[in-house]
Amino acid sequence: MTMDAWSQLRALTSARIALGRSGGSLPTRERLDFQLAHARARDAVLAPFDAAAFATRLRAVFEPVLTVQSAAPDRPRYLRRPDLGRRLSTESRTLLTQTAAQLPPFDLVIIASDGLSTHAVTTHCEPLMRTLLPLIQSSGWSLAPFVVAHHGRVALQDEIGALLKARVSVMLLGERPGLGSADSLGAYFTFDPSPGRTDAERNCISNIRDGGLAIPAAAAKLHSLLTQAFHLRLSGVHLKDEGLALPISADPTLQG
Repeated sequence: MTMDAWSQLRALTSARIALGRSGGSLPTRERLDFQLAHARARDAVLAPFDAAAFATRLRAVFEPVLTVQSAAPDRPRYLRRPDLGRRLSTESRTLLTQTAAQLPPFDLVIIASDGLSTHAVTTHCEPLMRTLLPLIQSSGWSLAPFVVAHHGRVALQDEIGALLKARVSVMLLGERPGLGSADSLGAYFTFDPSPGRTDAERNCISNIRDGGLAIPAAAAKLHSLLTQAFHLRLSGVHLKDEGLALPISADPTLQG
């Protein structure tokens, strides 16, 4: 039997296309699948994050590991007040200030936070670090203590990086879940981090997960971009990913 065009497309993507219909409604299977995906997305956002237990797991990969808290005291306020997730609590700011006073400046600090998908960071952060650390060590970059941040937003990396006197901060963060990717991890980095940096001054590698950007490819891309950032002394919109090019189509009608 020859597949129709929609079925061929559906075989290439997890997007919700060619769902069919039952009368004027979705088929029961597709409706149930949608409800399951929605429940998984909600769970990813609302699942509790045990930062201490997660830090213990990471110590098997890298030492030392520090645990900090954003200014958001709990999950409901973290979700309602994004600004609180962008700065440290008073106690955590004091901890990092005291820690930095006993340490030299660093090339790099890596931070992990639950963000908007606890599942993403608890599932993918450890294997990503196991792949990324040998690449970092091969480049000779000095690493600050790893930081686990509870209830963090992307911009929290700026304050942490500045306090620990790091040239570059990297934030591994659970991304806002979609209805087919509840465990997507993002890697954001900023050269010369300091409070007040804008999103235009940082780079992001998104969709790190099974079915998205695989761990080895994500680690290689992040290391490549960090190498450029150190060389050019910048990050953000002026730092371009030159690692991959789209293939040239063999169909001359599709070429510009």
